[in-house]
Amino acid sequence: MNLKGKNVLVTGGSSFIGSNLVDKLLDKGAEVRVVDDLSAGRFENIKDHVKNKRIEFIKGDLRDEAVTKKALKRQNVVFHLAADHGGRGYVDLHQAGPASNLYLDGLVFWQALKSGVEKVVYASSGCVYPNYIQTDIKKKVYLTEDKVGPPYDADNMYGWAKLMAEMTLRAYYKEYGLRACSLRYFTVYGPRGVENHAVIAMIARAFIKQNPFEVWGTGKQIRNWTYIDDIVSGTILGAEKVDDGTGINLGTMERVRVIDAVKEVLRYTGHKAKILLKPDMPVGPLNRVADNSLAKKLLGWRPEVKFMDGLHRTADWYFAAKDIKEVKKQFKNKLTER
Repeated sequence: MNLKGKNVLVTGGSSFIGSNLVDKLLDKGAEVRVVDDLSAGRFENIKDHVKNKRIEFIKGDLRDEAVTKKALKRQNVVFHLAADHGGRGYVDLHQAGPASNLYLDGLVFWQALKSGVEKVVYASSGCVYPNYIQTDIKKKVYLTEDKVGPPYDADNMYGWAKLMAEMTLRAYYKEYGLRACSLRYFTVYGPRGVENHAVIAMIARAFIKQNPFEVWGTGKQIRNWTYIDDIVSGTILGAEKVDDGTGINLGTMERVRVIDAVKEVLRYTGHKAKILLKPDMPVGPLNRVADNSLAKKLLGWRPEVKFMDGLHRTADWYFAAKDIKEVKKQFKNKLTER
């Protein structure tokens, strides 16, 4: 599918990922509409586009059927990123909010079908993978798409909602012909990121000169952080190339221990501090890394940004963009909230 000239809706389009996607869609020549309730996103991320009338902006909650109908009217493609979610602290400590995604996603997909939308591109997550295969840090585990299957064991209500949404889209394609693609994001980071996600939280701790420098868990947990530009490029390729609702990993396959990321943040920012491990705090799966072979095969996608390079870019942005008083005032709450 060529997106040039298409009417494209981005739900959650003022968010970290959503706003970066909007930028790229405009570069592609799409006619972009954004719907967002601004509960987690920031209008500042898209305000220049609104001011210059490059996009249409609708403020509203997609759990309101009237908002969903209005947002989907005369749209060709929907990039569905809107969700009730946050970082690890939020996902572990809040179940009711993410449970509402079951309704939100269902309403968006049903209205997309009724409105004649050509295609839905869905922002899924590595949280759909079974927890029980991600527990041993001694194993070199790479999560292939076929590992999402019985017995299902998704990551909290957030993961279950993502899993159900993927299944819904595959059913809609099979029975109704609604074209779709689900992209499984693996912990995205980069400029415009927020402190409730690990990489930004690490950088924020250095920015406010936290000492001791807190690290949730033992630090041995293994992660697969993916730079925002790579996520955006993969999402657009999904829109262009996959129609049958297939779930596809977008991750780098780099295996990075949390403690190693922390040490690099401290080194790069010049912050000298004692590290304080907090094993009683939410940590999530201990060994989560994507296999991106299917993305290479179906999308021709390969991540371009190595983690350490992306980490440095993100730290540079954060230190230039943030006010230390504001970060100190909000930091604690942001670790567990949206």
